[in-house]
Amino acid sequence: MLQTIERRPTGHSLIIAPDTPDGNILNYLSQNPLASLLVNAIPDIMLILNDQREIIFANEIFYRDTGLKPSDLKQRLRPGQAFRCAYANEGEGCGTAEFCTACGAAKAIRSSLRGVEAVEVCRISRVDGHSLDLQVWTTPFMNDGQRYTILSIKDISHENRRQALERIFFHDILNTAGTLQGFINLIISEPATEQTEMMGYLQRLSERLLEEIRTQRDLSYAENGELQPNLLPISANHFMLELASAYRAHPVAEGKQLVVHTTEADIEMVTDPVLLQRVISNMLKNALEASEASDTVTMSWHIDEGVVEFTVHNPAYMPRSVQLQVFQRSFSTKGSGRGLGTYSMRLLTECYLQGSVSFTSTREAGTHFFLRLPLKVMV
Repeated sequence: MLQTIERRPTGHSLIIAPDTPDGNILNYLSQNPLASLLVNAIPDIMLILNDQREIIFANEIFYRDTGLKPSDLKQRLRPGQAFRCAYANEGEGCGTAEFCTACGAAKAIRSSLRGVEAVEVCRISRVDGHSLDLQVWTTPFMNDGQRYTILSIKDISHENRRQALERIFFHDILNTAGTLQGFINLIISEPATEQTEMMGYLQRLSERLLEEIRTQRDLSYAENGELQPNLLPISANHFMLELASAYRAHPVAEGKQLVVHTTEADIEMVTDPVLLQRVISNMLKNALEASEASDTVTMSWHIDEGVVEFTVHNPAYMPRSVQLQVFQRSFSTKGSGRGLGTYSMRLLTECYLQGSVSFTSTREAGTHFFLRLPLKVMV
């Protein structure tokens, strides 16, 4: 993630990309003390791009937040490369891959190159498994007959994450706690002979409440690099059957069929069972939420070349525009403040379980989510 770095006086010298062909504009900026003062006083990132979407100028905060040096711009970096976007080198480079069609920064830059100002939200999935949420503004201008773009960038990752967590804590957790309180009041008013069945509901609600809190705690630790996996041997069959049993009683499974395909030859794998449950639970919950009443959601696993592959399938089709943004933090089809589920799946899997998560979705076959893990996570 971008880190907040204390600003220190630098004499307000302008930092420019060396040895660029856009000499006139850069010479003007470097020789104008007021321009130098203004651009480096801005607390957010400010870039100038040429008509090839390459960065030819950056203010000080850009270098401080990305860890790059002015000499790095000799490589003709585009914004996605500078921020280590996972898709920056696909297609013909940053801004040309299929995933870029859903990128707010790419949309805003294309608008600027047409001479139109734009404001967009950009979600970047980085190569290190983390994500960035950025607000971007583009302003077009001409100089010596050449078209340029001023790109301003504000990191809103913490703001979006705070909103998502507030949504979870003030909505989901309060709903569960409210239901829990209702059952407690009902039990108090019922005769002792009728309390036994209600106690079972009460136990499941309290477990769900604690699980929701632990899930958000672990996600916070994972994003900060503070999560410590607890590796234990587990049975793949037993794990899948227990998880399915728990979700059959979950509200999202009401009216739907949940089927588990186990294997005759069970295997023992060494992993963090809590983190594994977090990942597959998100797969399962998303599959159930996407399914219609009477639909069947299927869970299965098998060994593929020494790797354990877990699969969750539902018959619903995921539109391509959604597929392109599935693992981005803060993106969700469920409304504002959601979107941590699929993001956490990739974060926990790639950064802590040493595996990978992927999916396919077609109208004919529905949606499959795949989780591939080693038989033993190495410390």
